[in-house]
Amino acid sequence: MPTYSYTAINTNGLKKKGILSAASEREARKFIKDLQLTPITVSLSKNKSSFRNKVKNKDIVIMTRQLATLLEANTSIVDALKITADQLNNKDLISIILNLREDVVQGKRLGHSMKKYPDVFNNTYSSLVTAGDSSGNLDIIFNKLADYLEESASIRQKVVSALTYPFILIGFSIIVIFALLTFVLPQVISQFVKAGAELPLITELLIGLSNNIFIIIIFIALLVSATIFAYRKYTSDIDNLLHAHKKFLKLPLIGNFILISEIERFSSTMALIMESGTNLDIAIEESSKVFNNKYLQHIVMKAKKDVVEGKDFIFSLNKSEIFPNIFIQLISSGYKSGNLIKMFHKSSDFLKNEIDSKRSVFLSLLEPLVIIFMGGFIMLIVLAILIPIMQMNTLSLG
Repeated sequence: MPTYSYTAINTNGLKKKGILSAASEREARKFIKDLQLTPITVSLSKNKSSFRNKVKNKDIVIMTRQLATLLEANTSIVDALKITADQLNNKDLISIILNLREDVVQGKRLGHSMKKYPDVFNNTYSSLVTAGDSSGNLDIIFNKLADYLEESASIRQKVVSALTYPFILIGFSIIVIFALLTFVLPQVISQFVKAGAELPLITELLIGLSNNIFIIIIFIALLVSATIFAYRKYTSDIDNLLHAHKKFLKLPLIGNFILISEIERFSSTMALIMESGTNLDIAIEESSKVFNNKYLQHIVMKAKKDVVEGKDFIFSLNKSEIFPNIFIQLISSGYKSGNLIKMFHKSSDFLKNEIDSKRSVFLSLLEPLVIIFMGGFIMLIVLAILIPIMQMNTLSLG
């Protein structure tokens, strides 16, 4: 559907700008009038692309919390969307909300309409809204989504804050090392070479590195590019993709972290969707979309097939031998006792604590490791300069 940019005046005489989707300019003008706006200019938008990077996470959190509050106060979804759009500052998000409102007015499901904007509302978000819309629990769903988004934003902020200093340190160290290798070391060593001094092995190795540093950088860039190209070509086949993603889960140090992070996100999504009254098979299918790892998604979809065929939900998960025992035990217990939602919550809480623990250990070790590694490399360069100086001093004294 074409996208139109418009300028209009509201009932207070204030000028408003926005973007909306419509089948024609005539339909676009009609929709603008339905919003109690008087259109001034309506033109086909040159930017028909997505809203990627234009709508930030904090804007989504604010929108979600406002909708939850309005729906709790028994405001209709049509009015809630209009009020929320009026209170936001992000023009792109305002345009999206007004487009969603238009769809709802026309009798479309809000969650289904959100799927038109995957760069703004991910699968989890739109699936939960669809489930809440079907069960009549949109206010509850938006509240839970707001809590979930706020918690995710808080965790992300903590990680960014913790990583800021180490990355600044790495960047500064790289600049210092590059400057020493490219400018300082060659000039200093050239004086020793002119004097006929014999250079130690460490100095000769660093001179070789200094003389070929740009070639090495180009080689590394080409190697990385070739690796990425080869990986994409290899994983273009679905079987190879599943095999590669299975291997990722078994990588040293980070494999287990990836695994529990993926399963925690799946557990929390399952709990949220099932709380909205969605059937187990549909909840599994929608929740599987949160997986970045395609092998895990493949296993979970097998479990969904088992459920449809009347088999035990946990059978395929257990057979894969990849899911943690605590997850299998909790979900198996919940399935047998009829407390699946509760057990998915427990699984999410347990795995979340484990993730926090692993993240804290990693971040606490990162800074000293960076200091040791970068400091050690700079020390090598300093030694490469000092050792010849000491040798020359020894010879002159002798």
